[in-house]
Order: sequence, then C-alpha cells, then structure tokens
Amino acid sequence: MQILLAGAVVLPLVGALAALLPAPPGLKGKNPDQAVLRHGVTVTGVVLAATIALAAGFDHAHPARMQATTDLSWIPALGIRVHLGVDGISLPLLVLTALLTFLCAVYSYFNMPTGPSPKAFVALILVLESGTLATFAVLDLMLFFLAFEMVLIPMYFLIARWGGAGRQAAAWKFILYTLLGSVVMLLGLLLIGLKSGTFDMVALATDNGPKAQLSHTVQVVAVLAVGIGLAVKSPMWPLHSWLPDAHTAAPTAGSVLLAGVLLKMGTYGFVRIALPVTPDGLHTLAPYLGALAAVGIVYGSLACLALVRTGAKGDLKRLIAYSSVGHMGFVLLGIASMTPTGVNGALFANIAHGLITGLLFFLVGGLKDRTGTTDLDALSGTTGAALYGRAPRFGGLLAFAAVASLGLPGLAGFWGEMLAMFGAFHPAAGLSRPAFLTFMALAGLGTLLTAAYLLLVVRRVCMGGTLKAQAAPTGPAAPDDTGGPATAPALPDLARYEYAAWSPLAVLTVLAGLWPAALLGLTDPAVQQLLGGGK
Repeated sequence: MQILLAGAVVLPLVGALAALLPAPPGLKGKNPDQAVLRHGVTVTGVVLAATIALAAGFDHAHPARMQATTDLSWIPALGIRVHLGVDGISLPLLVLTALLTFLCAVYSYFNMPTGPSPKAFVALILVLESGTLATFAVLDLMLFFLAFEMVLIPMYFLIARWGGAGRQAAAWKFILYTLLGSVVMLLGLLLIGLKSGTFDMVALATDNGPKAQLSHTVQVVAVLAVGIGLAVKSPMWPLHSWLPDAHTAAPTAGSVLLAGVLLKMGTYGFVRIALPVTPDGLHTLAPYLGALAAVGIVYGSLACLALVRTGAKGDLKRLIAYSSVGHMGFVLLGIASMTPTGVNGALFANIAHGLITGLLFFLVGGLKDRTGTTDLDALSGTTGAALYGRAPRFGGLLAFAAVASLGLPGLAGFWGEMLAMFGAFHPAAGLSRPAFLTFMALAGLGTLLTAAYLLLVVRRVCMGGTLKAQAAPTGPAAPDDTGGPATAPALPDLARYEYAAWSPLAVLTVLAGLWPAALLGLTDPAVQQLLGGGK
C-alpha cells in the first residue's frame, strides 16, 4: 500500500522525464509523435491501475484512519517531513485525478490539440498529474504548498501553447491570480507551523496536539491568509474572474483537468487544513464564507443565463466555466456550515462536479471539432448544431450531462447540493441559523436558475433554433421556401475513441447518483473524526 501511493505520486514525474527523451526504435510506431502520445496513455494507465489497487486494498472498515502512510525526515532543521497517507476524504479524489488524466491522455492520443511538439504536451500533463496527486496525498503543510504550486506552471503552458484565441492573456491571468493567492497562503501556513511547532497535518488535527498552541487570533489570521489562496483556486466569488478566460482559451484536456481536478485542490484544502487545524478561526469567518458562497451560486447562474440568451454571442465553454463558480459555491457552503452533513455534501459535490463537468468539457471540445465554433448563437442557428437530428448519440450524451449538472435526482449532481443545503439548514452550534437559512434560500434559487440555463442550452444546441426538420440529410442543405437553408448536413456522431474516453464518466455519474452510500461511507467517518478533533 505504501509503494502504491508513493508510486502513484512519483511515477508521472518519471514518465514526464521519459517523454522528453527520444523513443526507442522499436517503440516509435508510425512516427515519434504517436510514440510519445502512446507513452502518455501507458503511464497514466499504470497510475490509474495503482490508485484502483490502492482503493481495493483500502481498509473500508476504518476509513477515518490514515493508511498507506510514509513518514520520512526531509529537512530536519525546519521539521519538514515527507509524510504521505490516504483516508476516506482523499481516496476518492486520488482515483478521480488518475481517471480524468488517463481519459485526457486517451482522448489526446486520437485528437491531439494544435500546438508545439506532443512531447512537451505529454510531459506537462504528467507533471500536472503528479502535483495534483501529491496535493491529495501529502500530510505536511510545506509539502502541501509545494504540491499545490507544482500544478501552476504546467497548466500555464497548456493554456499558453495549446490554447485557442486569447490564450496568452488567459494564461497570464491564471498564473498571476493563483500565484498572488499562494503567496498569502504560504504566510498563513508558516504562521500555523511556527506558532504550533510542527507542520504535520495529522498532529495538528488533534485537539490535544500542537493545535492547542494556536490562539483564537492566530487561528483567525491563519484562516484568512490560507483561505485567500484556497478561495482563488476553488474558485470563490469574487476571486473567480480568471476562470472563464482560462477555460475558454484552454485546450480540451486542459479544461477537463482544470475543472475536474484543479478546482478541487482549493476546497480540499479547506477540509484538510482549515476545518481541523484552525476550527475556531473558521467558525468566526464561516458566516462570511457562507455569504460569499451563496452569492457565487446565484452570480454564476445569472452569468450563465446572460450568456445563453439569443443574440448574446455567448461561448459554451465560458458558460460551463461560470457554471463551475455556482457549483463550487455549493461545496463552499457545505464547508461553511461546519457540520458533518454539510462537509460530506461538499466532498460528494466535489466528486460529482469532477465527473459531470469533465464530461461537459469533453463534449464541448468534440462539438468544436465538428462545427468549428462554441458560439451559442451559431450553434443554434438554422445551420447550427441541432444535435438530435445531426448527431443523435452526441446530442443525447450532451443532454444527459446537462441534466446531471442541474442536479436531477438519481444522478451524481443531486446529492452533494442537497446535503450542502441541509448543512446550511442546521449549521454548527454558535453559527447564526437565520443567516444560514438565507444562504440556503439563495442556494435553492440557484438550483432553479441552473435548471433554466442548462435546459436552454439543451434546447438551443440539441434542437436548434429554427430548424424545420429534425432528421437532416447528409448532402448539402436543402433550400426552404425563401431560398435559405432549411436543414444542415449531418455531423459525425460519437467516434470509438470518444466512447472510450467519455463513457466511464457517464457510467460513474449514474452509479454515484443511484448508490451515494459508496462514497458517503468513505467520507463520513473521516469527516466525523476531523470535526471531532481527531476523536
């Protein structure tokens, strides 16, 4: 188990170095580019197998206990250790990271984005995977910070070198926002470590441990500093403005990993660090966190409604990016409630968002490949997408992802949002219940607005704005009575590699919706222990 966890973190780094080397003559295949893309699929596949084996060998009877631990001294003078471990909170995120990275590698093997050499692309994807897995596996505050920062440079280059229009500005905005937030977060982590005498996250999570050295004032300052860095990555309104630009410009694999994995690093930090290490400070700031989360839910939905209206020239990738602001607002609201119900809902919503939004960005990438645009007005015009008639399987999968994202009962998106609102309905002792009831009401309004804009997306993209026939011919568009085009030619439906890359996300979305106990059974004991001061 120790070897599996450490290997899953280190292997992508080794694979990244190997990707930059010339391929052996017997492994080149048709050309060197194909060889390095196949290398990426192989390495990410092995990492996924390691995380699945880790999940299979995990002691599900004791999910609150840290397992597969490695604890080695690294910098004795500063008390920094190479401390790795996994519990019921981090295990689902490790598997989700490995799965999404593998699916991105498979998709990119058949549909490599336009840009420089695939060698650099594969190496950056693997470094990104290693940093993300390390973030969810390390149990030392300084290692957490290093892993947290490790993903920034790969994502910057993925956007700047393989992105679309406006990629340079979007990449710079991404790196500046996240780096500035991280500087403030580092100050908070150093404050915790210096005042408590340790950077060990497990020791700090116990009531009778080093956490006792942290006064209320220190905890408030630490939560404020650490929370700013985590809130930028989450992203929390109003620190979210880098996200729509980054998603709009990023290549498909970059958007999937950014939404499905990187955003989870911020909310995971709140659960792993802020809740157990500085509970008094978070309790003081929880109403403000809840208020910002509730505003983010409504704001994200209203922004999406503005983008989806006719004539707004809204971009579908940008719309899904703004929807992430709203969905992650539910995660932050659940954490702000500081209750087991709310925190479990936040963790469930984390996984659900990774599955569903990852699928949505895959689909939008495929739609752009087919039509050459993600402009909603163009997609819903008389020669637009009209996917039900032109590519019915593609259209059906897009509609499925949309209704999953709006929280349809029976699918993964429902449980996290519901539990987060239940947590706000009965917040932790000492928190203002009227305030959290207001936040819950705003979140409920957000669910209605979310359903409105996602159903409009389905209406416009899948059905088409004014198409006169649902079954489009394969030849040139037929003229209508006025001489204009009445129908558009068929689009390629789902390809085999798209089935392979997208089906797992759809299947897991259904399974998580029908069997939520599989995930909640892992997270709840660990959450109870964190909130109980290690007891």
